[in-house]
Amino acid sequence: MPASVPTNDEKMLAMLAHLITLVSSFIGPLVIYLVKKDESAFVGDQAKEVLNFHLSVLIYAVVAGLSVLLLIGFVLLPALGVFVFVVTIVGAIRAYEGKMYRYPLCIRFIS
Repeated sequence: MPASVPTNDEKMLAMLAHLITLVSSFIGPLVIYLVKKDESAFVGDQAKEVLNFHLSVLIYAVVAGLSVLLLIGFVLLPALGVFVFVVTIVGAIRAYEGKMYRYPLCIRFIS
């Protein structure tokens, strides 16, 4: 939990950590986390949350991909894609508002 209210730059970087996943998967948030984790508790927390979420999504995508053999994956994969897009946008908005966002269905690998 950040000790103070995040600055506009911190909010912008946290929002970027969420949105950059739409074009770079987990690489963008990983770079932001590694560079900013010691400088900003807020940015570090949000980048770590994004990393955890996308590691979780990778697992969910593998399971959904395998379930294509059972024909259920044809529904699960697109639903997962829509879910990831929507919660990523919500996360970016919350981060820009300076609020800590926690993704639903997220396994916290990095603590």
